Amino acid sequence: MLLGGMGLTACGGGDDAVVAPAAPSSTLLGFSAVSKSLTDAVLVPAGYTASVIYALGNPLTAATPTFKNDGTDADFENRSGDHHDGMEWFGLDASGKPSLTSTDRGLLAVNHEATTDETRSSFFLHANGGTSTLPRPAAEVDKETAIHGVSVVEVKNTSSKWATVPASTFNFRLTALSENIQLTGPARGNALMVTKHSTDGTKTRGTLNNCGTGKTPWGTFLTGEENWASYFTRSATDDTTRADKSVVALKRYGRNAGSGSLHGWESVVSAEDKYVRWNISKLDTSTDGSDDYRNEINTFGRFAHESAAFGKPVAGQPLAVYMGDDSRGEYIYKFVSTKAWAAADANPTDRITTGDTYLNAGKLYVAKFNNDGTGSWIELTTTHAAIAGFATYTFADQADVLVNARLAADAVGATKMDRPEWCATNVANGEIHFTLTNNSNRAVNSTTMPPDSANPRVYSDIKNGSSTQTGNPNGHVLRVKEGSAGNAATSFSWDVYVFGAESSAAPGTVILSSLTGDQDFSSPDGLVFSPSTGIMWIQTDDGAYTDVTNCMMLAALPGTVGDGAKKTLTYAATAGTLAVDTYVGKAPTADKLKRFLVGPKACEITGL
Repeated sequence: MLLGGMGLTACGGGDDAVVAPAAPSSTLLGFSAVSKSLTDAVLVPAGYTASVIYALGNPLTAATPTFKNDGTDADFENRSGDHHDGMEWFGLDASGKPSLTSTDRGLLAVNHEATTDETRSSFFLHANGGTSTLPRPAAEVDKETAIHGVSVVEVKNTSSKWATVPASTFNFRLTALSENIQLTGPARGNALMVTKHSTDGTKTRGTLNNCGTGKTPWGTFLTGEENWASYFTRSATDDTTRADKSVVALKRYGRNAGSGSLHGWESVVSAEDKYVRWNISKLDTSTDGSDDYRNEINTFGRFAHESAAFGKPVAGQPLAVYMGDDSRGEYIYKFVSTKAWAAADANPTDRITTGDTYLNAGKLYVAKFNNDGTGSWIELTTTHAAIAGFATYTFADQADVLVNARLAADAVGATKMDRPEWCATNVANGEIHFTLTNNSNRAVNSTTMPPDSANPRVYSDIKNGSSTQTGNPNGHVLRVKEGSAGNAATSFSWDVYVFGAESSAAPGTVILSSLTGDQDFSSPDGLVFSPSTGIMWIQTDDGAYTDVTNCMMLAALPGTVGDGAKKTLTYAATAGTLAVDTYVGKAPTADKLKRFLVGPKACEITGL
């Protein structure tokens, strides 16, 4: 989803805010590494401070009361949402105009991914902890839909103290029910988008489960919708009622007949669309879905979107946008615009119209990683023989391919990855880095997900001295170098920048990057490059290493693809020895990777 209206059209430019000039590489990471910690606090290096700027319930208007945090608060359409995730900065000058250099006033665009489960002894949203049985009360559901989505809030740094500006006219919210969300690109007006709310298939409502972010070269905000499918329910008899190919697509996205929804929003006893829309069963008699919400799920996602990272814009070349599908065994994608980049579009008068010219037309590719350190981008199109002849699902048109991107990627044999989450482009050399968080389904004798060159590790990790975690519990960071065609390249080379692992683990399958106690981490998730220093920030969302440390953020100065060596991992498999070649970057030294921050208990570290 591209945000530019409702206040963001005038906020930002072609570059991120300028920070201090880069110091020599030997001193860029001049801080002392933060130790691992289980303390329920935010820990940063000596000389740095951490403070809260914007928390759940904070008001966005002067008329909104202060958040009481006792379950009695209302008006969440005018407050910060819950579960802050991806975040982007848009600088403002003293007059409120876009600024590429402002570091003391700006807008934060913040994703709100989800809501915390409550109990009767632990509440903040519902006074009684919330109703755990169906049907759900409308008043509770209205709060929960409102704390999902996106918020934009003005922030200022005055006398070295950051704070929000609650009365700012820039502040606004998008929730799961916001009206007039326009659909664009090949899917606009397609039969798959027809619902009772939009019988011509051109719009939907709201945004949901917002996770990673992106910032366009023309200065607008991108928000990713991740686990949107779980918010919808299907009746136990819906396969029989539908009796068409949509059943295949729904199952591929985890919505089997009888699937319950995550929060039961559809259970409210009301005929209002804002509750009914969460039931995607075929409930009425039309042939096109214009009388119910059987197609509503198609208006979200495409896959479990994390962040969206643009390749380096080059005048005369198309733009490339890289994306990961955050689920075990899913894929890495690249969108290439039809339009070539024009430098004048870095600061256009109309950012939304400019964005449409780049993002509404182009080609979608999926990645295949070879076992020799090379790879290819495979175009997902109806003209691809494997897609046209796919026995599992018959694609009607290009919109069908894009809406059901997972099925199309299945058809062409893309590489199943260890949960691709955020991605980021190295500002120094244009290489794209991807976090592969973990994958408990990776197994030596698996027929669907054995170890491969880009996802080579299968091992056991012991937690709390007794709990065994298998597959790839600690994750890794992979990087890609495009071929000579740059953003439009259909071939690339790759290696693994760093493998997560506890430093005390036994050498071999687990330890491939020789991390020390000041560097070791598990489950990389958030990933961002500072635009002027070139520092790469790695953030974790972990469950494997949390018996030793809370989640963290590390600072890194990565090298380049190919600066390391090939390593061969050997497994004892049912059919005999399984040898897997992988490519590992040069082991990061103490001045090239170190821990900068450790967060409080049970807290994912995200947003930068």
